[in-house]
Amino acid sequence: MKTRPAEWPKAREGRSLNDTISIAVLPGDGIGPEVTGPALKVLDRAAGIFGFRVSAVEHPAGAGHYRDHGEALPQSTVDAVGRADATLLAAMGLPEVRYADNTEIVPQIDLREIFGLFGGVRPIRAWLPDAVPLKDPRGRDIDFVLVRESTEGLFVGRGKEQADGDRAVRDIMEVTRTTSEKLFRFSFDLARTRRKQLTLVDKANVLGSMAFFRRIFDEIAAEYPDVTTERLYVDACAMAMVQRPWAFDVMVTENMFGDILSDLGAGLIGGLGLAPSGDIGGDVAIFQPSHGTAPDIMGQGIANPAAMILSAALMLDWLGRRREDERLQRAASAIERAVEAALGSGAARTRDLGGKATTAAAADAVLAELKG
Repeated sequence: MKTRPAEWPKAREGRSLNDTISIAVLPGDGIGPEVTGPALKVLDRAAGIFGFRVSAVEHPAGAGHYRDHGEALPQSTVDAVGRADATLLAAMGLPEVRYADNTEIVPQIDLREIFGLFGGVRPIRAWLPDAVPLKDPRGRDIDFVLVRESTEGLFVGRGKEQADGDRAVRDIMEVTRTTSEKLFRFSFDLARTRRKQLTLVDKANVLGSMAFFRRIFDEIAAEYPDVTTERLYVDACAMAMVQRPWAFDVMVTENMFGDILSDLGAGLIGGLGLAPSGDIGGDVAIFQPSHGTAPDIMGQGIANPAAMILSAALMLDWLGRRREDERLQRAASAIERAVEAALGSGAARTRDLGGKATTAAAADAVLAELKG
């Protein structure tokens, strides 16, 4: 699995290293529950093949829960995420359900902040080459990882805007040394497991916070002389991602920039239905598809489950490396191979990929390809 580090943080003290992994499952809103079920089936099948067990327990959170119960993220769910070995989270939010200030319901962002999940890992890989709109004349595949800082940057101003009557509203942006150092070391370590190339994306020519961000990056870079580094302003990076996406290895950037560029990256490989992700902290990690709740197709049984299934694979690898359990790592690789094979045969191509497969049919195709 090219998109993950060779060494995730080891398991925290007191964690059981038995045959069962405990997963907190947050099915979310819209198509969230529709893609969660298939991902859990794939997890169960992989567990049976590779000799471990999965204990998955669902917990409420999201816009629907807020609409019905007046809270988007119950404390009991937060506690469950903290106790679990890992969390599998589906998309959350509904366009017609908002807080009183008209902002969206986004418990996934709350969880990142609560648990300090600084490393947003967004793999961008050509899982289905036919769906890639850009082709390299030299035949190289798109295969890079965007690491998005997920707790600071412009997002830190969420709910803290400063209003000057109805004349202006000011948001704040924050970059701290502590979080940036963790982010950069994480990204350099990831680059060491791949092609040893790391690109910093910022706007250091305009914003003081980004100049500070770059200065910290330069300091950490000195600790990794074996990794080649590149520095791009975010606007230039957006252009380069279209002109030469196959040239990137690992990219690291601020929260808002990463939010935007990860969607651009998904577009380069066929869409958000093929875009898994993980939000990594010191002790807690949450894995989720990069796509939204897609309320326009909810309930129709046509949502693409691939991103959710691939997020589950990323979760297994993270757990396997923390536990030093090769069974989980082999299961993660097997799920990836099964997704690629099912997409390549056409059996798992849903409508967003130009196919006709339903959610259930796509998941069944992956299950049929899953082997030890």
